[in-house]
Order: sequence, then C-alpha cells, then structure tokens
Amino acid sequence: MTKPTTTNTGIPVASDNESLTAGTQGPILLHDHYLIEKLAQFNRERVPERIVHAKGAGAYGELVVTNDVSRFTKAKLFQPGARTESLVRFSTVAGEQGSPDTWRDPRGFAVKFYTEDGNYDIVGNNTPIFFIKDPIKFPDFIRSQKRLPGSGLRDHNMQWDFWTLRPETAHQVTWLMGDRGVPATYRHMNGYGSHTYQWVNAKGERFWVKYHFKTDQGIKNLTQAEADQRAGTDPDFHRQDLYEAIERGEFPSWTLHVQVMPESEAEGYRFNPFDLTKVWSHKDYPLIEVGRWTLNRNPQNYFVDIEQAAFEPSNVVPGIGFSPDKMLLGRVFSYADAHRYRIGTNYAQLPPNRARAAEVNTYSKEGAMRYDYNAPEVPVYAPNSFGGPHADATRAGDEGTWTFGQEAVRAGYIQHREDGDFTQAGTLVREVYNDEERDRLVGNVVGHVLGGVGEPVLSRVFDYWKSVDPEIGKRIEEGVRTGLNGNA
Repeated sequence: MTKPTTTNTGIPVASDNESLTAGTQGPILLHDHYLIEKLAQFNRERVPERIVHAKGAGAYGELVVTNDVSRFTKAKLFQPGARTESLVRFSTVAGEQGSPDTWRDPRGFAVKFYTEDGNYDIVGNNTPIFFIKDPIKFPDFIRSQKRLPGSGLRDHNMQWDFWTLRPETAHQVTWLMGDRGVPATYRHMNGYGSHTYQWVNAKGERFWVKYHFKTDQGIKNLTQAEADQRAGTDPDFHRQDLYEAIERGEFPSWTLHVQVMPESEAEGYRFNPFDLTKVWSHKDYPLIEVGRWTLNRNPQNYFVDIEQAAFEPSNVVPGIGFSPDKMLLGRVFSYADAHRYRIGTNYAQLPPNRARAAEVNTYSKEGAMRYDYNAPEVPVYAPNSFGGPHADATRAGDEGTWTFGQEAVRAGYIQHREDGDFTQAGTLVREVYNDEERDRLVGNVVGHVLGGVGEPVLSRVFDYWKSVDPEIGKRIEEGVRTGLNGNA
C-alpha cells in the first residue's frame, strides 16, 4: 500500500497537485497550510555556504592503528589495534558551491574521528603548509582570492597583489603553481594536518607532531589543460569520482604517518616548527607509521552528512593538545564560531557532528533547533549538589599546555637560523622539482599572470619569483613579457 503524504508534523495531506483556491479561478487561500509549509520549507532549503571550502565531497570510513606510537601519546584512538569510525570532507578553498572541482586551488582535507573520549578533528589541506602564518591576515587573504565587489569577478591582479605583498606566501604559492596544484582525484592526493599539534604520553611527556595521510592509490595530478577541460565538461568530477569509487567497492585508503619532535628540540630547530609556512625535513624527523585509514561508506544524504558536517580544531581529546602555531590557535576560535553562524547554535547535535562513541554530559541548553536535552532532574548549573556532571581533571588528563611568556606582544614568530619567507620555496624548486616540473611551474605562473596582472603588481611578481629562485624568476619574466608583446 502506498504511504500517504503528510505534513512535517505527520498530518495527512489532501493533495500533492492542487492548491486550495476560492473557486476554480479564485485566489489561493492562505489557510492552505500544506502549500505554505511546502513553499516556506523550499525557501529555506539552503543554509549559508561556507565562506571558504564551500564546494566539497565526503564519506565515512575507519582508522585502524597498525603501529605502536603509545610512547608518544596516550590518545586512545592511536593505541595499537584501535579502530575508530571517521568522517572526511574534501574541498576546494576559494570557489563557491557551483564552482568546478578542477580549479587550481589547495584542497581541504578535514577528518573527524568518533572516539570514546569525544570527537577529534584534524582540519588540514592537501599541502603541508599554508599561505600565511598569523590568523589576523586570514580574512584579507581569503578576500583577495574571492571576487571583486563591483564586477563580481575573480581577479588575478588582486591575488598577486596580496601574495607579493606577503612574501611568506611563497612556499605555498610554489606548491600551488606546481604539479600538485590540481589533483587528478581526491583519492590520488595526500592529506596533511598542516599545523603542529602536541601529543602527550601516559608519563606526561610532550611531543610536537605533524600528520601526513599518504594516499595508497599513488599521487596523480592534472595538467592545466586537463583541468580546464574537466572544468568545462564535468565540473563535479572529483565529487563523482569519490562517490562512484566507493559505490563500486574500490575503497580508497591512506596510510597515516606522523613526524614527532621532542618538546626540548623545538627551540633549537633550524626552522621555527610552529610556522605554518614551513615544513620539517623528513631527514631530521622521519615519518612514523600510525595506521591505515579507509573510506568505505558514502553519505546517505549529502546535505545532512556532508553539508552540515562541522570540523573544528578545538575538538581535541586526552593525549592531544595545541601548540604555539598561531594559525592553529586562531582557528580554535573561528571554526566553531563559523558553525554556530552557518548551521546553528546546536550544530553539535546534528548527525555528522554528534559524538558516537562517547557519552555527552553538558550544561548546554536551549537555543534554536535544540533537539537533545537533559532529564528534568539534572541541574542546569555547576557546581551543584544534585548529581549533575562535574569536571574531572584526572579523566581530562593533561590539557596540552606549554611554557610561554606572559607579556602581551605583537612580535610574530621567533626567527630560527634557517627561517626566511623564500627559503623553503627555493628548496622546493631546486631540490624537489625536476626539469619537467619546473617547466610546468613556469608555464602555470606565466599563464596565470597573463590573466590580468598589471603594474605595479606585475613588477613585484617578477621580484617575488626571483627571490624564490633567480633562474625561475628570469624565465617567468621572459615568458610574461613575450606573452604581453604577443598580445600587443
């Protein structure tokens, strides 16, 4: 028997086809409450899209720990043999909901682990570094990559203006303009926690760590021409590829590794280990395997499971803490605040965000769209004498603090002996890229700059790349000058 249509509150509906009117040709009546509900619901189907990382895809999976890293952390999800359900969302950064998947852009790589001590989120990218090192610059950076207020168009001149005025962007821009600027699929790219986190072991010893998700499918990328072709013919290519691979049973996987630095070695390291524009040398701190992470289940409903998914670096569990990474500390506030604005005060109760393996005991109450609530006999304040939850420092464990000065300053990062905005970008060009990759880097930059960059920004672009590497900078200037003369 066919199920009857009902209103959102379960009341049977008289018709799916005709509105209630005053006679056959009369006006629609306001008391057709199902019509009003249907239209009002339709008008509100979309929540505000994310300011950044608006376009994405995701899936559920599981992390299985295959190595013993308990000497570094007491976090339960990283203990030998542990299995933890997880959710991931991959995304582009600058594009809107309808933008093509294959624009040249970093890719978001956000993972939520549903642990028995609560949810743990790693919010990173497919690059181990970022454009800036201080969160006060973040709104300006994102606005420079978005659209002009007058024309509503993206503007290469605006992008290069910001990049060249912020030389710390050089390392990330060199990655972006290289081969990995457009991954072939989400399955064929690495992921990184990017930030420096803190691990604490059972003895209370502290370590600084960086996360590396190495794809088991191998690294594959698109050339600029291939990316442009896909953008025009299949703008949802990455989302479709991920969904269909999982539906076929070809579950993509990544091997999770960490770099571990003893707390005492940070001050003397040749690069500032908390600077998000820098990497740690694998020779200095080799990768240590943690486990295998596999995506094996598609969302049942994209809006519910992926669009409403909320990832936030403030979600850390016992055995894991923060670091003096300024970008991480800024994001500890900003992500949760963005979720409260975008999907509501009680976003943590939504299916992809609620704790699945941990008991929730909170004094949070009321607010729009409240669903879960405490029993009426549970007090609404702490401390109390009537059986309500109380904070327990022994269960929370070490909160991952560190020693820092008490004077308020605006001093940026302490410069270590090999720090410099262009140092690692130059190393990437000269020692990591081969000749063919350097050729493609030059071609990508030249093509991008010819897309509308003019003076005084243009001269700074040439100086920027000459600071990365004199030969690369010379080739870029020659390529742009040739292109401009050819278009004269």
